[in-house]
Amino acid sequence: MKKIILGLAIAFLFIGCSSKSDENAIVVPKIVVGQELTSMKLNDQFEKEQGLNADTTKVIFAFSKDVAHTCNDFFVTQTPTYLQDNNTQFVADVSAAPSLIRSMFIMPGLKDFKHTVLILDDESVAANYRAGVDVEKIVVAYIEDGKITSIKTLNSANELKETIEAK
Repeated sequence: MKKIILGLAIAFLFIGCSSKSDENAIVVPKIVVGQELTSMKLNDQFEKEQGLNADTTKVIFAFSKDVAHTCNDFFVTQTPTYLQDNNTQFVADVSAAPSLIRSMFIMPGLKDFKHTVLILDDESVAANYRAGVDVEKIVVAYIEDGKITSIKTLNSANELKETIEAK
């Protein structure tokens, strides 16, 4: 009887902390040359809605845990205004993580960062940004007048630094 109760408790835990996804949703790629990002509205790590800043020239996207760690590990070694000073914004996709993990571990951890992290936490929204890009690499969208002019993928913190600081 104990094993049955334990099994049910574990099953309910996994059901309660899974993310829901709509398999029938239409995915429209958002990171495409010519696409406008001015309508991008995401919450930051403090749940404050933010959009694309008028002076933003680069948006860094991290779609996997390893990529996000690479970016954040680099950003914490910089000044708190490093991204702003370089007209760059950072977006991290946490939508694939179970909701319980997001709320108990990921979001509180992101609040420790001094740099702003825009959060993709809804799988259906994130799917549009993930479509057509290599989610295992750092994705950089170059922005001019709110539109994506080019897209680049990076493999390391050194490439990230060079890309952000390039004028």
